Amino acid sequence: MTVLAHEIMTPSIKAVPQSWTMDRLARFLTDNEITGSPVTDDSGEIVGIATLKDITEFRWNASRADNSDNPMTAEEEQEARRLRMVIFEEMGKVPVEVRDIMTPIVLSVDEQTPVQDIAELMMKEHLHRIFITKEKKITGIVTTYDMLKLISDKELTQRCAGNGG
Repeated sequence: MTVLAHEIMTPSIKAVPQSWTMDRLARFLTDNEITGSPVTDDSGEIVGIATLKDITEFRWNASRADNSDNPMTAEEEQEARRLRMVIFEEMGKVPVEVRDIMTPIVLSVDEQTPVQDIAELMMKEHLHRIFITKEKKITGIVTTYDMLKLISDKELTQRCAGNGG
């Protein structure tokens, strides 16, 4: 018997509003010991996903040097660094919102989707989490951690391999 999404999903999902600041999102993720969260619009519809990686990449891109094909002189490098710091400080005055850093694409599968299909999709798309739906409403989430739990459960592993049930 095939193992289905609803059997391994985590049913409670902590979503955040797109209007939250990036700093509030970081605190929320840290406080809840999670690495990502769905993002909702003003009507409660899920419009994207925001992760710790999004926060890190935003901060990294705002502060790193871009030494592409045009090497700069020491003076130009110093001026570029000074300008980046001014821009970064100004950005700090206007809080960056979740909508500015989230990934607007939300991949989901139905509760009846076989776990094998979910694993293939997660591998193909390089995902660490995928939302689970029933009648187009999100009811849960499957993460890489849920997949590891699946492997550690002998009965479920046998069902996935086609040897059980």
